[in-house]
Amino acid sequence: MLSLENSSFSDALVILGAAGLVIPAFARFRISPVIGFILVGLLVGPAGLGKLVGFAPWLYYFTISDPHSIEPFAEFGIILLLFSIGLELSFKRLWAMRGLVFGVGAAELFGAGLILAAALYLTGLSAGGAVGLGLALALSSTALVVPIAGTTSAVGRAAFAMLLFEDLALVPIIFLLGAMAPAASAAGWAPLGMILAKGAATVAVLFIGGRFLLPRMFGQAARTKSPELFLAASLLVVIAASLATAAAGLSPIVGALIAGLLIAETEYHTEVEAITAPFKGLALGVFLITVGMRLDLEFVFDHWVTLLGASLLVMVVKTCVTMGLLKLSGARTGTAAETGVLMASPSETTLIVLGVAGAAGLLSPNSMAFWTTVTAIGLTMTPVLAKAGRILAQRIERREVDGAAAKVELDTTALGTVVIGFGRVGRTIADMLERHGLPYIGVDADVDNVNAARKEGYTVMFGDVTRAELVDRLNLGHAKALILTMDDPVLTVRLTRRVRGWVPNLPIIARARDAKHAAELYKAGATDAVPETLESSLQLSEALLVDLGIAVGPVIASIHEERDRMRKAIKEAAGLEREPRIRRVRRGSDVEAGA
Repeated sequence: MLSLENSSFSDALVILGAAGLVIPAFARFRISPVIGFILVGLLVGPAGLGKLVGFAPWLYYFTISDPHSIEPFAEFGIILLLFSIGLELSFKRLWAMRGLVFGVGAAELFGAGLILAAALYLTGLSAGGAVGLGLALALSSTALVVPIAGTTSAVGRAAFAMLLFEDLALVPIIFLLGAMAPAASAAGWAPLGMILAKGAATVAVLFIGGRFLLPRMFGQAARTKSPELFLAASLLVVIAASLATAAAGLSPIVGALIAGLLIAETEYHTEVEAITAPFKGLALGVFLITVGMRLDLEFVFDHWVTLLGASLLVMVVKTCVTMGLLKLSGARTGTAAETGVLMASPSETTLIVLGVAGAAGLLSPNSMAFWTTVTAIGLTMTPVLAKAGRILAQRIERREVDGAAAKVELDTTALGTVVIGFGRVGRTIADMLERHGLPYIGVDADVDNVNAARKEGYTVMFGDVTRAELVDRLNLGHAKALILTMDDPVLTVRLTRRVRGWVPNLPIIARARDAKHAAELYKAGATDAVPETLESSLQLSEALLVDLGIAVGPVIASIHEERDRMRKAIKEAAGLEREPRIRRVRRGSDVEAGA
């Protein structure tokens, strides 16, 4: 019979309770649950409420009595995280990233590691201790960085490539530290060669066996239509692959990544990803709780100056090295800066390497305790660093692209159509205007869209229309029309109302999400509001009628009639019985002065 006196059972209740409270509470305030889990670990750990159990025994039921007992669950969470990353990849995409992985990734790890090692050596550490500690601190957190940055954005791709190399390099680093131990025998490099040979053979077996076995295995599980069996098969693949690479001397996370890659090549990867997601999130939360338990506030308060200095040293070195290497590889300054700041903190694997260095006699217990605290502080700061990096990147890119945009001359006598929002819809409008020989200029707040559109020959400038000075600079009083295609209903209404107050006669055509949004735009002063739901339904109706054999002419006529009827109904709902009295004039000598 289970009892709350059972340590493991009590710990499990604390963990599950933390997950149930932290995730929704922090989501409500739009704060990363990463910070919440770490704070929970600090609160319920031995340095928090755990210290008071002797005075208040009832606190036993709200604390983690044995921090080491939950570490295997945390490691399993990291394994599931790497497995989910593999599910999002493909062999083709991984091969395309090989330059970043083995070029920038290797240079980042060893470059930052050697710089940190040199600085640590100057503080009095032995050469072996400095190298081990430098490499440990040069590692960055896969468990935190990947969920924050993803793997599809420019920052996510760069970060993931470097993290992937770090994960692959973990076993050689551990072997190197063991070989550098004062008591290590002169065994040479033969053991490392043996590990690499066994690892390569194991990986090859996993790839070949997985190609043939996994589709059949998941096919059988899918035919049973049993979610439990499908989940069991997924976990079996992850555990088997991780155990195989661990037995070969490699890290188990390498096996998890390979398992994800193999399943990603099958048609069942979406179902596997969905069914394992809750386990990954919970296990990752457990890992973050263990990170919080490593923080001792009393130790932090007593040594806050040296801890702050050490943390800043690590973050500055890693940021500069990462940013410099990405710039040399051709990345944009904003992307390089954001990636560098995001990768600045140490990693969960830093704690593993620190343990190995301590066991090898390269680091003293006091040094291990100090740098373990630095690592825990860095992991806690990762979400904050991600936000800071994003803000820094936006400022850098805004400055760069604003400078380039200043070179785009606005002809105030024949400005043409201004298209705000230059994504898929904005480009289509620009294509139609060019086809009819009409001038235009596009405006977009996404620097990636701006750069891509310019390369394709579009006339587009970077600009954030939430800034009044940008709207002033567009000089809309000289424009022939304003098109709003942003996928932001509130901003579209606000901008429509603002511009209408400045330029009463300017035709404003706005993209609306639905009829209700279109009615709001008409009230704000839009000349025309085009609901996406209306147009998609009309296009589907048109295609259907033509396919059923109705002549194109009558079909088009009926579509126009239906569009007019629905538009009239929207205007009536907005309280507008007729079209807004907007004088459509050709811009020229009779234009009214506008903003």
